[in-house]
Amino acid sequence: MSLDLKRYLGRWYEICRLPLKWEDEAATDITAQYSLESGGKIRVDNRCFDAEGKPAQSIGEAVPVNEGQSQLKVSFLPQGLRWLPFTKGDYWVLKLDPGYRLSLVGTPDRAHLWLLAREPDVDAAEKEAYLAEARRQGFDLSGLITPRHTGRDVTDELLGQHA
Repeated sequence: MSLDLKRYLGRWYEICRLPLKWEDEAATDITAQYSLESGGKIRVDNRCFDAEGKPAQSIGEAVPVNEGQSQLKVSFLPQGLRWLPFTKGDYWVLKLDPGYRLSLVGTPDRAHLWLLAREPDVDAAEKEAYLAEARRQGFDLSGLITPRHTGRDVTDELLGQHA
């Protein structure tokens, strides 16, 4: 698969995912903002409201590792620790609609999966088509989590108040 990184940049809403030990299962309004940094690296700014309703943020860095740029290595460690081996995770775009509105992202070990969209709500038939592709690729979706989107936004101002 080939990915136009410039078209992929911007805000994505998490529609559903497989459980992650570092992400609160009760988190709401989960977004990821991708922006281009110098040297072709991508800044990953994940935001949500945690189980207590407090704004949370995690900043990472992604680097394309294949010619088509659809496979990336991502690290959320502090900048000074990103050189350590085994600290980067795989982020592979598995299915992407031609309009860059929906993206199915997973890991090659089939342990992690996300369905992302440009809007907080997705047509049920489209969602099911993407999840069917995940199943076809060997993902076990029995633990799928669908976070709520309430219309709230984790702004820089909110993060500043709770830093």
